Amino acid sequence: MDMTADVGIIGVKSINPTPITLDIKVILIGNTALYHMLYSNDPDFLELFKVKSEFDLSMEKSEVNLTDYASFVAMVCTKEKLRHMSRDGVVRLTEHSSRMAENQSKLSTSFAEITDIIRESNHWASVDRLQYIGLDHVEKTIAEKIYRSGLIQDKMAEMVESGLVVIDTHGKVVGQINGLAVINVGDSHFGRPSRITASVGIGREGIIDVERESALGGRLHTKGVMILGGYLTDKFASSFPLSLVGHIAFEQSYQEVDGDSASSAELYTILSCLSDLPINQGIAVTGSVNQKGEIQAIGGVNDKIEGFFGVCKTQGLTGSQGVMIPQSNVQHLMLRPEIIEAVRDGKFHLYSVHTVDEGIALLTGVEAGDRQADGSFPPESVNYRVLERLQGMAYSLRDFIKPGI
Repeated sequence: MDMTADVGIIGVKSINPTPITLDIKVILIGNTALYHMLYSNDPDFLELFKVKSEFDLSMEKSEVNLTDYASFVAMVCTKEKLRHMSRDGVVRLTEHSSRMAENQSKLSTSFAEITDIIRESNHWASVDRLQYIGLDHVEKTIAEKIYRSGLIQDKMAEMVESGLVVIDTHGKVVGQINGLAVINVGDSHFGRPSRITASVGIGREGIIDVERESALGGRLHTKGVMILGGYLTDKFASSFPLSLVGHIAFEQSYQEVDGDSASSAELYTILSCLSDLPINQGIAVTGSVNQKGEIQAIGGVNDKIEGFFGVCKTQGLTGSQGVMIPQSNVQHLMLRPEIIEAVRDGKFHLYSVHTVDEGIALLTGVEAGDRQADGSFPPESVNYRVLERLQGMAYSLRDFIKPGI
């Protein structure tokens, strides 16, 4: 009896084809996460796929690879019957390739994107009715690509220009600094400055991350904020209790904040509040920090610098504005020609620092001060003022709290 008929299902006998012999190679292409998932969960995966090969996203910018890059450009132009690229054009293309790799000593291996740039550059050369693709055509292609996917960036710039988003690039303010972040939206990524503020008082809570308390802070950002307390304890409060409550917030931020690239900027705002020394608002800051006060490398340094430069240009370049980056990020600088020219002319500045002491001195114009043999700091230095304030807060809390409570 066919039970499937009782429930309205028609029984169908499937076709069983006769097996045939195949002599083929199967190649799987995917990302690293997919590979490790199959490696961990599929017992047959290693038996079936024994050879693993990884492809890097960049390669060394050596003489050999530069020659090969030029040969690749010539091959694409010949194969697709495009105009050939001039020497200056190839140089500009390799510079952009290093920008894509985010490293002065590397070249990007994203050849599909490089090929698209060659094709569009050929179009602009044909518009100009020139025999070869030149530097200007490559430059225009890069600029047009940014323009086509830059609507969100333009809208954010309008909000800053109209005052809806408040960013100061002039003057000095206590407990306030311009941090830098990278916004990623599809194929568009750009830097955006954000105002970071801090307030301090007497208490036992330590550093409070407003973003975390409002469920807008990611785990890495929370870790960065917690490191600030470790720095203050190690640098200043090893012989007395850290009697501090401080609040750190990203103003006008309504999406999740993650990553620790703003931790140095957050620390500078705390030091500014404790020392009562104002911070130069014309200098934006990026970089993570460890408990020993060393400034560590971050990602997206070029986008961050260009984002703040755009705001300064809109509000008016004064010749005293710039961006402070970690020393270890200098090798990653591949900036637009406009910014390079502004730096060369002294209209904009780039500063690299290795320690918190170097950074706070630059931002406040006051020497940080090295620890002396007796454990104190030079009078009126930033660290001296911070130590005096923290000691005073500890004694005030001790005197305020009644014995036995």
